[in-house]
Amino acid sequence: MLKEFREFIARGNVIDLAVAVVIGAAFGRIVTSLVEGILMPPIGLALGKVDFSNLFIDISGQNPASLADAQLRGLPVIAYGNFINDVISFLIIALVIFLIVKAVNRLHAAPPPPPNTKDCPRCLTAIPLDATRCAACCVDLATA
Repeated sequence: MLKEFREFIARGNVIDLAVAVVIGAAFGRIVTSLVEGILMPPIGLALGKVDFSNLFIDISGQNPASLADAQLRGLPVIAYGNFINDVISFLIIALVIFLIVKAVNRLHAAPPPPPNTKDCPRCLTAIPLDATRCAACCVDLATA
């Protein structure tokens, strides 16, 4: 059983997956820091310093002054403001990741175009793929 476990761990897929998870977690922290520390403050300022995290619906009937007060008193509330913040953060994170992936994809070299010529079997001159006769040596390509 130990031998099977060692073989399982030594497979390339498992190691690749482990590396991807570690890199993904580190990258996730970078993107979250970018969104929360750099992008969200100007967006909040542009929206008139709106803080969605304090929005809630009181279902207890005791009218707490704030969400923190309701949570401190243990009152049942629907804290929909945190959900709005999370949705906005998700959309911004998805946009940032899309832009990063798009930039990285631009760095990859474009695949070469398919060949549109072939070599003549007699004189090795490049001729169009649809040619039936070589322009250099006049060999009939259909019979060659």
